[in-house]
Amino acid sequence: MPSSTETHSAPHPSTSSLGVPVRVSDVTRLFPGPVLTVDRVNLSVPAGQFVSFLGPSGCGKSTLLRLIASLDRPTSGSVEIDRTAVASTQAKSSHIASSEIDSRTSPIAFVFQDAHLLPWRSVLRNVALPLELSGLDKTARLQAALDALNEVGLSDAADRYPAQLSGGMRMRVSLARALVTRPRLLLLDEPFAALDELTRQRLDEKLYQLWQAHGMTVLFVTHSISEALYLSQRVVVFSPRPARIVADRTIDLPIERPVSLRTEPSFAAQARLLHEDLVRGGAA
Repeated sequence: MPSSTETHSAPHPSTSSLGVPVRVSDVTRLFPGPVLTVDRVNLSVPAGQFVSFLGPSGCGKSTLLRLIASLDRPTSGSVEIDRTAVASTQAKSSHIASSEIDSRTSPIAFVFQDAHLLPWRSVLRNVALPLELSGLDKTARLQAALDALNEVGLSDAADRYPAQLSGGMRMRVSLARALVTRPRLLLLDEPFAALDELTRQRLDEKLYQLWQAHGMTVLFVTHSISEALYLSQRVVVFSPRPARIVADRTIDLPIERPVSLRTEPSFAAQARLLHEDLVRGGAA
């Protein structure tokens, strides 16, 4: 593993993180066949860090994300999310009424590659769904959903239906639905992969701004070097299946990241390092 990746405490834009730490300890996932998909992965993510999982398609990085989300169970090893930190950060959220803390907040939110919106519900009611399921009263959940839509720039689309939206708009609705629960850990599985390049870059920029504003821990799966580099404080590079960590690289870019950063020599230099990590791992 490269020596440049020994320290992972890159600075966070918030004065105090609302994220939670995550620890993956010797995790392996073996499917029937047998098919080894994830092989002895060890990973420690501090609270509030933005980390991208970079690797070739089908390498097992999405499987690892699902294991962290408890959507699947490892064959061996363990995943730990600091629930104590979740309770502590909720208690510090003074802008949330104490009676709403348990019903309004959630430690984990997951954004899939497909937006998975309910076609018979309006945009506003799609975003409000997690709060409806948690029992929050109608007035509070609709206001929270409208606030989340405003954060992703879609408050004017609240009364539309998914069929009336572009692909990029549907993904922004999906992101708003994840943010409405005020998650401490946000997991994203190639959410923008099916979009055109310009739309993808705009959504990368929006996601980065939202991370800066909220301070949650973010784990982001991608096979795009440019996307991983633009978004992350740290990039974990995986081998082709079974997923093994090839490199764990701290990203040396400024916290403020305008779109123009992608054309800077410093960006190109670090992209080259990530490409070399992928090649060394057998991805090319």
